[in-house]
Amino acid sequence: MAAPSEAPWSVPGSAPAERTPPWRYAIGMFGISIPINFIKGSIVLLYVDTLGMDVRAYAAVMAVYAVIDALDNPLLGHLSDRTRSRFGRRRPWLMIGAPLLAASMIALFSPPDLDGTALVLWFAVFAILSELFDSMLNANYGALLPELFPSERRRGLANALRQAFQLVAMIISLALTPVLTTSLLGSEHGTEGFPRTALAYAVLAVTVIWAMTLGVREDPATQHEERPRLVSAIGQILRTRLFWGVGLTSACYGAALAIVLSGVQLYVRHWLGLPVAYAFALQGIVILVAAGGLFLWLRLVVRIGALRTWRIAFLVLAGAFGLLYLAGSLPAALAAGAVLGLGWAGMMATNDLVVARVLDRDAARHRLHREGLFLSAFGVFGRLNGAVSGLALASLGALFGYYSGEHPGPEPGQAFRVYLCVYPFVLCTLGAIAARFVSVPSPEESAAAAAGEETAR
Repeated sequence: MAAPSEAPWSVPGSAPAERTPPWRYAIGMFGISIPINFIKGSIVLLYVDTLGMDVRAYAAVMAVYAVIDALDNPLLGHLSDRTRSRFGRRRPWLMIGAPLLAASMIALFSPPDLDGTALVLWFAVFAILSELFDSMLNANYGALLPELFPSERRRGLANALRQAFQLVAMIISLALTPVLTTSLLGSEHGTEGFPRTALAYAVLAVTVIWAMTLGVREDPATQHEERPRLVSAIGQILRTRLFWGVGLTSACYGAALAIVLSGVQLYVRHWLGLPVAYAFALQGIVILVAAGGLFLWLRLVVRIGALRTWRIAFLVLAGAFGLLYLAGSLPAALAAGAVLGLGWAGMMATNDLVVARVLDRDAARHRLHREGLFLSAFGVFGRLNGAVSGLALASLGALFGYYSGEHPGPEPGQAFRVYLCVYPFVLCTLGAIAARFVSVPSPEESAAAAAGEETAR
């Protein structure tokens, strides 16, 4: 029986939190973030604005993938939970998933000379494969957080460190990418810079992910647990109110972020009227402020808890998009970007901690470690972000006449002003309202409740 101060999966003597230093686990976020942020940040620029693929085709592909992902995400997580090997449950999937994601990303950014339906099919196949392997990596990497670091204080440190590594990755994969693809390795309206950049990022990502995976040590006690059953486990998850409350609320943040990542370069090109390379400045200020604010938010988490801090961060993020809408020049956009970075840091510092609390509660109630399935189920909400951003992009055709870089319509600037500012503002406002009605017990509270239930038996 776990003591009230321990997490539900703590095993006396195993001390999983002491087996892996937080920094060693956290560095994996750098490798995982590089590919997916490059994809999200540059895919619209390459396929829609440069190659001329219709935004409606882009939206259709994202919608189809949302359906596919709703099926494969839980299955991937369940397979991870059921894995029993001398290397652990999560590590084999991380070792396999890294090169698969790297290969699909390179293919995605290296389309042959295609147009029309052929271009859409190439995009669909490799966009879906990239998202699939990203799901595999994230489900297994995220499942390690609550297992390796049972207390919320130590978990918060590990999460803050991994988010810091994510920000470093974003400086490269988002802020530096426009310079690489359109200047150093390519040209403003050419495509040759994209495959070169993808290859460099692939090598970097695989190296870091493998180094992290070989360095973490999973809790050996989980190897002896009963293997969860898929149908009953999914049924229990779907009947969990916290799953729906936290999942839908987090999806508001995730969808807003997906829109920002895909639209910032086009916001700079069409609304601010500047070369795409200037996105480096806007993305850079957001990331630098986020890096500076991350550990300030962590201090707030320690003082008032992850849940209350999460609610405050939603409000700051929503306000930032309002300011960005009012910006009409690069200096004004940079000022708004600083506020955006602050709000974003708050969400990075808290969102995963709130999700981890749901995993704590599930483990305490059902005596099973099925973090992979649970996180993959949460990932279904996250993967709907692509469908939401796709629909938002498709709406620009109906509202402003923007269908592609070849058919931009009369107001492409206003189109991407709405895309980057109004849609995320609405989503974050909805998230802030919903977060007020979400209540999730801390790891210590879940452990105490489990101890009380065990005593009652």
